[in-house]
Amino acid sequence: MDARASKTSSSAVGTGAHHDDESGPNRPSDFTLTLPSDRELLITRSFAAPRELVWMAVTDAAHVRRWWGCDDFETMVCEIDLRVGGRFRFEMRGADGTPHPITGVYREIVRPERLVHTQIYDVPPHNDKEAIVTVTFTEANGRTHYACLIAHATREDRDAHVASGVEGGVASALDRIEQMLLAAS
Repeated sequence: MDARASKTSSSAVGTGAHHDDESGPNRPSDFTLTLPSDRELLITRSFAAPRELVWMAVTDAAHVRRWWGCDDFETMVCEIDLRVGGRFRFEMRGADGTPHPITGVYREIVRPERLVHTQIYDVPPHNDKEAIVTVTFTEANGRTHYACLIAHATREDRDAHVASGVEGGVASALDRIEQMLLAAS
């Protein structure tokens, strides 16, 4: 987990729960979304897979295309240039055909431990609101802990992100990663 998040108090946003007393591939999701500061969202989840496989699921376009986006949306574009200074672009569309593009630039890549990039919801009036995303992957006892800290420029930007329905969309996307990883094992 990012040191900034571990030093601040967190408030839970939704109903994601951690289940330490249950194990196995059918264990309930331990997805959480918290607000460690007035500008940040912290998304966590663990996967029953080695860190290298989770890293690949999150950084390889062929895999990302299979899980990225909200339920009932189709991923139309999935481009990843995984190098410092490289860009990514993901675009999903709902039933109404409205495009929802997310773009960014990779700032730091430490395979398979840490990924830092910018992120912009590339639709006016949001396309001038850049967030910094730090993803860490920690492996222990055959599981990989995924932590994604999203730092927005303002509290208002963070609150708009939360209000957009990010919790449900990300929870279901991370569930699809888990299903993909289980199918590969």
